[in-house]
Amino acid sequence: MRAVVYESFGGVPRVADVARPKPGDGDVLVQVLATGLCRSDVHAWAGHDPGIRLPHVPGHELVGRIAELGPGVSELRLGQRVTVPFVCACGQCPECESGNGQVCRNQTQPGFTHWGSFAEYVLIHNADLNVIPIPDALDPGAAAILGCRFATSFRGLVGQAHVRADEWVVIVGCGGVGLSAVMIAAAMGARVIGVDISADALALATASGAEHVLDSSQLTDADVVAAVRDLTAGGAAVSVEALGRENTTAVAIRSLARRGRHVQIGLFSTDPRIPMGDVIAGELTVLGSHGMAAQHYPAMLDIIASGRLRPEELITKRISLDEAPAAMIDLANARSTAGVTLIVPG
Repeated sequence: MRAVVYESFGGVPRVADVARPKPGDGDVLVQVLATGLCRSDVHAWAGHDPGIRLPHVPGHELVGRIAELGPGVSELRLGQRVTVPFVCACGQCPECESGNGQVCRNQTQPGFTHWGSFAEYVLIHNADLNVIPIPDALDPGAAAILGCRFATSFRGLVGQAHVRADEWVVIVGCGGVGLSAVMIAAAMGARVIGVDISADALALATASGAEHVLDSSQLTDADVVAAVRDLTAGGAAVSVEALGRENTTAVAIRSLARRGRHVQIGLFSTDPRIPMGDVIAGELTVLGSHGMAAQHYPAMLDIIASGRLRPEELITKRISLDEAPAAMIDLANARSTAGVTLIVPG
């Protein structure tokens, strides 16, 4: 099969012919129809995930059709259109038994623990537990981004922060994750403020349901906090940081009202300092979101089917597999376009 491969961390990725994986016990092989280019892929390529073995094929947001069934797979069928969560669970550890497979201690992740979806085919482990059937009517781009950024934002806002109608939500960073959060919060009836340095990203945030946007390239961090507090008459009920930067995390936390809830989705290359004094004085809650277990996807899919959520509207660019290596480098160097880039291998 053809796949994007890198042989050193930070080295130039290339498209090469590699051996097609063979499904083992409990596995399925999925023919990739589309896969999202996510900042997590760039973190891995930069060497921030010590478990990756080289050479490596990145990619974890995908939609495809089941091409081969391994021994022991009983709940799935050939040709079925499917996606998978960012974190694939083992189904046997205490976390999985409590319904929290997104933090499974034995988790596997295509594009991290094994070769990923920037390829014509990708292998998925523990398939009966992790593979999610997707209706053929759902846009393939929408289906592809459900595996990571959209599901992570959905669980962060709905499952973790329990966002409510008419609450103010500030979202710092309007890339793919942040725009997903904007759309989800607005669909839940919240009043949304988007913060970013890109005019294009802020325009997409407005189109996705943000009531206000703030161009932070023209403001100091203190100015952003003051603006949010002014717009919300005292601070937001919920904040989301979707960049993975120390200063923007502080902005998000300091933008909260007392007893507010902060959701951290952006990934860091090193552990940040956070304004713990504000957390204590305001009795703030700090929450993480590390994807969403497969059994929780139906609730999100129902809302998408209703038309209240339209993930496909976040896709601004579709590229071929041959264009993916350059797109990875552009994303790493902050030269990518606003919105979500979708890779179509075929």
